Amino acid sequence: MSFDPRSLVYALRENVRKVIVGKDEAIELTLIALLCKGHVLIEDVPGVGKTTLAAALSRSLDCTFNRIQFTPDVTPSDVTGFTMYNTQTGEMEFRPGVVMTQILLADEINRTSPKTQSSLLEVMEEGQVTVDGVTHALPKPFMVLATQNPIDFVGTYPLPEAQMDRFFLRVMIGYPSIEEEMDVLDRYSGAESPLKSLSPVCGAREIIAMQEMVGTVFCSREVRSYVATIAAATRAHPSLQLGASPRGAIALVRAAQACAILAGRNYILPDDVRRMARSVLCHRLILSPEARMKGITAESILGQLLDTLPVPGAQR
Repeated sequence: MSFDPRSLVYALRENVRKVIVGKDEAIELTLIALLCKGHVLIEDVPGVGKTTLAAALSRSLDCTFNRIQFTPDVTPSDVTGFTMYNTQTGEMEFRPGVVMTQILLADEINRTSPKTQSSLLEVMEEGQVTVDGVTHALPKPFMVLATQNPIDFVGTYPLPEAQMDRFFLRVMIGYPSIEEEMDVLDRYSGAESPLKSLSPVCGAREIIAMQEMVGTVFCSREVRSYVATIAAATRAHPSLQLGASPRGAIALVRAAQACAILAGRNYILPDDVRRMARSVLCHRLILSPEARMKGITAESILGQLLDTLPVPGAQR
């Protein structure tokens, strides 16, 4: 390769930081998902910068971009496209929906009906869309950046478990500190939003090359066993109705590989797995009704498991 993937990721991060203040962890997690061909669910309260983060990343990439604002009246055909009869040619032709792009911003995805939400299942898993029996491939790279408000907010529909499992990781942004908010007020006090000043840092060819590099990072048998043990422990936990799926375990290994690349290594350490576990697995875990009543969270359960399960290479 003619470029250093770490340098390119850092350049992307610095570009996004021109718009997003003090949220380096959220930015880096989003870039890790991009390296891993994954989709990101950005979840937090309104007004903390969910849509801005997605828009800043899209402006930093020289790729096609579409945005759809999910509302209760959005239909599956708005997302996937539809076929209609062309009176001039006498044939049925495909009219593409918003998913026919490289970067898709699905804004407030949990404000539309479960039927419309499910229209993204095939797209997110296989990078294609099937309409009236005809399959249409999406351009590469393809990434969904979905934002949502917490599910207990008015007018929201919880995402189906199958769709939650297709999000590579979940990003929480959180409120800024006082100093960070002062910086935000300063940047956005001008006549023009700093988002409009962003220019692309890299294009599709560089992204695909970086994505191919992730799969070359070595993962030892011990680390694979560690990931499988974590996944199995979530499935056996009494406070969880649904544990991590094999798709989740694969995503955790993939995320750890990207972490290793950013650290300048060609092999995974257990610390890479531990760092990515919460972002990759917690949104896939379904609490039992009793655990929800007690106020137990998926984050606390996974944290407990990570603290108690033996770590490869660590002294007992």
